[in-house]
Amino acid sequence: MHLTRAFKTTAYKISLGLVPPPRTQGWIRPFCQLAVANTASNIMVPLAGLIDTAFLGHLSEVRFLNGVALATVIFNVIYWSFNFFRMGTTGPTAQAVGKNHEMEVWLIGIRNALLALGTGIGVWLLQQPIATLGFALLQASPGVREAAIAFFNGRIIGAPAVLVNFVLLGWLLGRSKGRAVIVLAIIGNSSNIVLDYWFIKQLGWGSYGAGLATAISQYLMLVAGLVVIFVGSIPWHLWPQVQAQLWQPAALRSLFGRNRDILIRTFALVISISLFTNLSSGLGETVLGVNTLLMQIFLMASYFIDGIALAVESYAGRFYGQRSTADLHWLLLLGIVGSMGLGLAIALTLLIWPVPFFRLLTSHTSLLTSIPTYVAWLIPVLGLGAIAFTLDGYFLGLTAGHILRNSTLTAAIFGFLPVALLASSLQQPHLLWLALVGLMAIRVTTLIQQVPQTLTTTNT
Repeated sequence: MHLTRAFKTTAYKISLGLVPPPRTQGWIRPFCQLAVANTASNIMVPLAGLIDTAFLGHLSEVRFLNGVALATVIFNVIYWSFNFFRMGTTGPTAQAVGKNHEMEVWLIGIRNALLALGTGIGVWLLQQPIATLGFALLQASPGVREAAIAFFNGRIIGAPAVLVNFVLLGWLLGRSKGRAVIVLAIIGNSSNIVLDYWFIKQLGWGSYGAGLATAISQYLMLVAGLVVIFVGSIPWHLWPQVQAQLWQPAALRSLFGRNRDILIRTFALVISISLFTNLSSGLGETVLGVNTLLMQIFLMASYFIDGIALAVESYAGRFYGQRSTADLHWLLLLGIVGSMGLGLAIALTLLIWPVPFFRLLTSHTSLLTSIPTYVAWLIPVLGLGAIAFTLDGYFLGLTAGHILRNSTLTAAIFGFLPVALLASSLQQPHLLWLALVGLMAIRVTTLIQQVPQTLTTTNT
């Protein structure tokens, strides 16, 4: 309702000429190119995950596929919770670029990378208590649990590289370096696919091989990223100033305050999606397998859509730094229309041709026959999710993490949790999907209400 009214109001203002045109049309084409570059690089991430699923889904036992799905819940909580290293890097970097503050650009990148490295090493050192707590909270049969633990043991090795890569990619996106992001994504994720084939198919390492392949590919991606940076133009003359201001208390307080809000937002979202998977396991192995495959599609589509959202984030930060209301207005409109169209196109394609695609991922008849029953839920989940992701990018570019925090907490507590618990109590898989729709719907509603304030408080 709020979204429809917002679009009608925008269209009406445009027709009357009340919404100023962009200050220059010149940014629209680079924005679209950056969105395409982001999407192309993002495709490699879910593609590697789909390859994992395809290799494991064609093994003789479905427990390997379900085991990886279960262990991934733990990694989602860990890595998505620390994804503020990426989200908290892109927006501030883009704003510094918009203000032409070169030293601040490098300060943000180096400071965040060092913090991410320390955090990643801490996660790796604490792997045993993390595994003990995580698997104690998850529901699984002994065979699935064994496969899940093997995957965890292989993948946790890559924790330091994963978190530093978050900063590296966020910093490059904040500087609109889409081509560099594509290069890193291709190196990291193509190596993941090759290693998957070697470890799973050739060596027969099963779920442990899938986890180890992902970990090694992250280190290869990190090395490639450092090479990209060092062969570029590093302003060595700024290093004494950067070193002097690297750990300024005021900058650290701002960084931790901003990242705290993003952490809470991401943690609420991750817990909701993780609870979705965990509650699916309580509805039987077939439902867990089907929801695992559909969740792979959701994640794949999210990476597609996130390509647009990341471009919105980068340009929103730049326009906010330049105090350009008109450009912000048109940027948001362009981003929402593009992402929603992309999300619905993916969902409708799978609704029309579900089995041929999913047959590539699994050969288990019980899963293939059940998927058409649930695939229609991707339409509202991806349609609303696309809008929510774009709004996330917009507010991240404005470094308005508190808005994202409040929106996601409200959606998780009132939109997702009650319906999800009811679905588990009544043993109703469709109610579980309705809970996910509620999560996205309330996120969209609460975020769209905050947009007018950001457009009126920024000077043209």
